[in-house]
Amino acid sequence: MRTFFMVFTKEIMSFMRSLMLVIVILYSFTADIYIAGAGMQIEPRNVIIGYVDESGGGLSQKILSHFHQPEFVAPQPFLSQQALSKAIFDKEVLVGMIFESDFERAYERGEDTHIDVLIDATAASQSLTTLAYLQNIILDFEKVDFPLQIKSHKLFNQNADNHSFMALTELLSVITLLTVILTAIVFVKEKEEGTWDIMLLMPVDPKIIILAKSASQVFIVTIGVILSLGFVLFPAFNTPLNGSFWSFIVLTLLYGFSSAGIGLFIAAISKSVMQVAQLSIVIMMPLIFLSGAWTPIYAMHPVFQKLSIISPLRYYIEGSESIFYRGTAFVDLLPYFGGVILLGVVLYWYGFRKIGRLF
Repeated sequence: MRTFFMVFTKEIMSFMRSLMLVIVILYSFTADIYIAGAGMQIEPRNVIIGYVDESGGGLSQKILSHFHQPEFVAPQPFLSQQALSKAIFDKEVLVGMIFESDFERAYERGEDTHIDVLIDATAASQSLTTLAYLQNIILDFEKVDFPLQIKSHKLFNQNADNHSFMALTELLSVITLLTVILTAIVFVKEKEEGTWDIMLLMPVDPKIIILAKSASQVFIVTIGVILSLGFVLFPAFNTPLNGSFWSFIVLTLLYGFSSAGIGLFIAAISKSVMQVAQLSIVIMMPLIFLSGAWTPIYAMHPVFQKLSIISPLRYYIEGSESIFYRGTAFVDLLPYFGGVILLGVVLYWYGFRKIGRLF
């Protein structure tokens, strides 16, 4: 244990002496998380709407008056459909509306009428959400009494705030990449600096060296997670923590060792830090895609849904979201802990064995 802690402490001190590496870690766990949470907008924001009004009546203007700040910029009039289409083509307008000459007259007579809508689907999230807004606005003008009333109750995220969700998802992805890269770098730097042979001559069991070096990087990432929670997620985004904080920390540590196993494998086959960066992206991006971080598991192709079982990040994300948003009891978190532990043991054992052959 004394040797373990000496190697462990040596790696922590080496990390602290590397100013640029410290800056990268601090940036990743603070500014990067904040930008991901605050910068990504799913709901409409400052959407520019254009329209062609050939009806000459007041109904079209009443409809347009519902589009206002902060979601929408004041609708801009155009003289023709061709001019409106060109503005959408040039990305000057995101959504276009065309009111035909008989629009208001047909509406007053109770006849079928319509509004032609043009949208720029290259910004699908903003434009399609704007279309949903328009449909709700039009329903307010319909003279139809529905025999039922719909009441919505939002579970776990009553304010439908996507900022805290995106920030948490970014944090979990950052943990994955940094744990893999840092674990690989502590070994590859020995190769680049020519101290690998000196390390081999040390009268220390290689297993202790591997365990201490990888554990030190998991510890650094865990400290970064705590800093991110305390300085970004909780104060900036009011991210709820309905479950146990310590359950999340334990789950993070367990997941850290599964990611460290991948880092050990990369370190074993890499000869430079550049190769570490390249291989980390190649290996980790498929695991992130399959984890449900960006696309829900149920929305994937059935083949990818089955493949997602091999991604430890899937269990880490589902377990973390259950802790933060659902306040899930520890007993109900056992499937997520089990998935992380099972895959973590396999990945860490394989990486440990792979790099152990170099000693």
